[in-house]
Amino acid sequence: MCYYNGQRVSHSEFIRLMKLSKATANYDFLNVGVHNGFGYKPCAVLVANEDQSDFEIVQMEWGYVPGYITNREEANKFRRMYTTLNFKGENLFTNEQGKKSMWADAAKSRRCIVLSTGIVESRHMPKIGAKGQVLKDTDKFPYQVGIKGREYFWFPGLYNQWTDKETGEQINTFALGVTAANALMKQIHNSKKRMPAILNDAQAWEWLMTNPTNDRLQQLALTQVPSTVMEFCTIEKDYMKTQEATPREYEDLPPIDLSFLDTEELIYAE
Repeated sequence: MCYYNGQRVSHSEFIRLMKLSKATANYDFLNVGVHNGFGYKPCAVLVANEDQSDFEIVQMEWGYVPGYITNREEANKFRRMYTTLNFKGENLFTNEQGKKSMWADAAKSRRCIVLSTGIVESRHMPKIGAKGQVLKDTDKFPYQVGIKGREYFWFPGLYNQWTDKETGEQINTFALGVTAANALMKQIHNSKKRMPAILNDAQAWEWLMTNPTNDRLQQLALTQVPSTVMEFCTIEKDYMKTQEATPREYEDLPPIDLSFLDTEELIYAE
């Protein structure tokens, strides 16, 4: 899954999606090195306008809340119970029981794009006891992962607006799409072996600004990027406290195996 995401975009940069550009100078929420998803804080999300000719950068709370939730207490309880920071690409239209999923309606009419400047996932390594034995407990080593040559990139997202009936406030919330891990992410996120679906510009445009078939939406939501286009480094373990992905090397951490790069099999959406 993906629960920690960076959104640091400087004022000198631009959000580019095909031929449309939006300056970021007026968006002060684009300055977080690592968003902790479990804080349910506002993040930067791209949404299309009504006629799908342009888009806006807006704030939405990370952690999808369905419309039948009536107040903030219920919303937080729902999020803790179901962890709706992510949706599985496999369950875009149907759940594990083969019934209509909670994401199906949003997939048809409430799609968005989630901006990323780097995701954070932890690699679990077994602890070694005093006698050299492998223990059940593990050490977690956080990595920041990005895309080579890209200061920011895109995840498919789904959003929903719910109303806090106690205050009358209307809140937009979102989840981002995750898929099976590629060969690199299987080693970094080795506990769950999942990763965000990362879209190139053309795929992001298609997800946000067109009306694909259900099959095509499913394909986009399952997209993997090749390990060869990803870059990564280990970071300080206090990233949740500092909200910064500060690089750090760990002497006893075995290196990532990169011998697979030319032979991995991928789920692609061309």
